[in-house]
Amino acid sequence: MRLITWNIQWGLGMDGRVDLARIVDHARALADFDVLCLQEVSDNLPELKGSGGEDQFAQLAALLPGYRAVSGVGLEIMGEDGATRRFGNMILSRLPVCQVLRHTLPWPGGAVHSMPRVLVEAMVMAPFGPLRVMTTHLEYFSDEHRRAQVEAVRAAHALAHDRAARPRQAGTGTYALRPNPCSAILTGDFNMVPSDPAKARISAPFEDGTLAFLDGWSICHGQDPHPPSFCIADQTYGSPHCSDYVLVTEDLKGRVQAMRYDTDVRLSDHQPVVLTLD
Repeated sequence: MRLITWNIQWGLGMDGRVDLARIVDHARALADFDVLCLQEVSDNLPELKGSGGEDQFAQLAALLPGYRAVSGVGLEIMGEDGATRRFGNMILSRLPVCQVLRHTLPWPGGAVHSMPRVLVEAMVMAPFGPLRVMTTHLEYFSDEHRRAQVEAVRAAHALAHDRAARPRQAGTGTYALRPNPCSAILTGDFNMVPSDPAKARISAPFEDGTLAFLDGWSICHGQDPHPPSFCIADQTYGSPHCSDYVLVTEDLKGRVQAMRYDTDVRLSDHQPVVLTLD
């Protein structure tokens, strides 16, 4: 099973051109991916640099017709004309998707800049069994927001463990049971460097036995530092550093075969990350 995560900056490359087709083409060249997790997907936001206001959720789904497209909209607002404007994440999976959950993350006050954020979760049937794939994009400008959002991500994961430990009564229709695995992959742009205490908190053990998250890079490369995934070509937000990660629950550690960052491509201000599970 191969997974790619990528903050695509609504398809805006370092050449100033928005082109989703080349994003998809490059992802295909990186790996024959089963799951593609994307952040910063836009719809009807022509004020974004280079954007014509396209519905990128629909465009990406059309570019990958063999994949189930799952949207995770964090920001949904209405313009003066009443039209909906959206910004958020996507999961595109050619593995069967059985269930989708969307978790609204905390959005406190007090930040200089901030926007609503979301964790989108798709339960897929991986070759080795059911698996929850989660992707998110945490707040950049506020450490307070990021820390609160990390706790919410952990809480959503712990609730999945509780549903597995205490299965509900079987029903029909909307109450029908679906697979509820404890195993999960967590991906996204966390907007924090590897040494940030909030990054360590994501992988902290749970008191109730919920499977902890492990960093895929550390599983494969030990103490080697994470490659930079942000600010390589544009240092507006600092010097090159890593802010994009793929974590797996500890039961999947033995399946992690490879993980790599593509630090050469310039189709976004972030770099794509590829995880291979055996």
